[in-house]
Amino acid sequence: MQTTAKEYIIFPLDFPSMEAAQFHIRQLDDRVGMFKIGLELFIRQGPAVIGMVRKMSSAGIFLDLKLHDISATVGRAMARVADLGVDLVTVHGACSQKMLESAVQNAGKTKVLAVTLLTDNDADTVRAQGFKDEYVNAPEKLVLLRARMAMEAGCAGVVCSGQETAMLKAQLGKGCLAVTPGIRPQWCLTPGDDQRRVVTPAKAVQAGSDYIVIGRPIRDAHDPARAAERVALEIEAGLSGGPAA
Repeated sequence: MQTTAKEYIIFPLDFPSMEAAQFHIRQLDDRVGMFKIGLELFIRQGPAVIGMVRKMSSAGIFLDLKLHDISATVGRAMARVADLGVDLVTVHGACSQKMLESAVQNAGKTKVLAVTLLTDNDADTVRAQGFKDEYVNAPEKLVLLRARMAMEAGCAGVVCSGQETAMLKAQLGKGCLAVTPGIRPQWCLTPGDDQRRVVTPAKAVQAGSDYIVIGRPIRDAHDPARAAERVALEIEAGLSGGPAA
């Protein structure tokens, strides 16, 4: 349970170098609740990057690897993730329940999140993947299907768009941890964004998101620390019932 607005913020360290990641950790330490380590940085730097983040900051660590393979392979990989002691890790929800169960069983104290539908996916993407019209016309049904399977497998929660958070909380309960990417503050919404299913920070927390992943609006700002503070203010407004536009 987050007690301050900044604790809702997950900042992705989507950089190719340790130096760039370190710069942003110094800028944002004590202004975000968690740092996310994705494929680019993890592949380039390896597990050492986790130790670096832990040494530089007391924020949580989210390892976003989106594991997706046969159950035995994912189980063994997850056992190695457990050794790293991170807080959150992702697997793809577009897989078998057996794979999800194997991930959970080997994750130790690390919470496993299932990615339901990537936020740059829309109805056209769902159609191209060969899904029935039922899911093409209402991608949120596919999100719910995958989220329900994840929770039945023992996952702590899901990664989902803010457009689906309220629905998932209503269907699966507040115990389903909802981590929401595709966040764009009101002051930087732009047409043609490659993230299709976006929401503002206020709308996300009002819908029930437990964490929001927000990268570019902070990373590309002239003053990243100030940008993070502005995001926190939008979150505070949402939590207090203020405008969610």
